[in-house]
Amino acid sequence: MLAVYLANKKLNLRNLPRPAPRQGFAIIRMLYSGICNTDIELLHGYNGFHGTPGHEFVGEVVAGSRELIGRRVVGEINVNCSRCPWCRRGQVRHCPHRTVLGIVRHPGAFAEFLSLPERNLHVLPPQIPVQQAVFAEPLAAACEILEQVSISAGAEVAVLGDGKLGLLVAQVLQVHGARVHLFGRHRHKLRIAEKQGVACQFRSSRLPTAAYNFVVEATGSPEGLAQAVSMTRPLGTLILKSTVHGPVRLDTAPVIVNELTLVGSRCGPFSPALELLAGGRINVADMISDSFPLPDAAAAFRQAQKDGVLKVLLCNNSGQ
Repeated sequence: MLAVYLANKKLNLRNLPRPAPRQGFAIIRMLYSGICNTDIELLHGYNGFHGTPGHEFVGEVVAGSRELIGRRVVGEINVNCSRCPWCRRGQVRHCPHRTVLGIVRHPGAFAEFLSLPERNLHVLPPQIPVQQAVFAEPLAAACEILEQVSISAGAEVAVLGDGKLGLLVAQVLQVHGARVHLFGRHRHKLRIAEKQGVACQFRSSRLPTAAYNFVVEATGSPEGLAQAVSMTRPLGTLILKSTVHGPVRLDTAPVIVNELTLVGSRCGPFSPALELLAGGRINVADMISDSFPLPDAAAAFRQAQKDGVLKVLLCNNSGQ
C-alpha cells in the first residue's frame, strides 16, 4: 500500500505492507485524513519521529467484526494496554504502555490503510459529510477543555490563536454558553468564528493584560504561552493546547505571584464532538482550505505550512 513516511525531517512516499489482521483490531481504508500542526512538527523533528504520521481521519472498515465491515468510522488515537492501573481506572489516555496513532509507535492515517482496535472506533452518523468527519479528533480535543475546567455559561474566555484548533475551541466554548473573545492574526480565519457569534479581535495592537479568568493558548507558537500568562487574571486558569517542537521559555514569576492554574489539555471525548458535527453547530466546512490525493502528500504538506492556510486534507482514491 502507498503511505507517507517521515524520517530525518524529510517526507517520502513508500510502498509498505498493508496492516495484518489482528484479534480485536479493524483494518480501515482511509477516505480522508487531515494534516494538523502536530504532523508538521513531526516533519520538523518533534520527538525524533520516523514513520507514517496522521491521526485525524475518516475511513471505511474493510476487515474486522461483521457489524463494522462497510461502515464509515472515525477513531480515537490512543491505543491502551487495558491492563495497567491507569486503564483499570478508566484513564486510558494516560496508559504508560500506550501507542498513539501516527505519533508514538503506531503507523498513522496518511496511508491507504490503517489499523485500530475496534474499541477505539466510532461509527460516523450519516448526517455528517465525510470530509467534515476529519474534524472529529481535533474537535474532541477542543471538547476536552470542558471535561477539565468548570466554565460557567456567561463566563468570559479568551482564546489566543486563530489556527485550526483555536477556531474549534472558540466555537465549542461559544456553543457551551461562554462569552468567547478570539484573538488572531488572520482576518479571513476570524470571520469563520464570527459567523458562529464569537467576538473576534485582530491582533494589530497589544494584547489586554490580566483581563480574563480563563485563557486558552492555541497559537502553536513558542511565544504564545508567555502572552497567555500576561492575559490571565490573578487566580485565573490558563489552558495549554499548543504542541511545539523544542523547549519553551517562560518567566515563572507571574505564574507564581498571580497564583495561576496551568492546565495541560490534549485528546478528548468523541461523543460530544460527533454530536456537535451532526447538529451542524460547529462551522468546519469553511476551515477546509484544500484537498490533495495521497500521492501528492509532499505538495499537501507544503500547502499546509503556508501562512493563512487552515485544514489541508489527503484523500485516498484507491480501491480496496
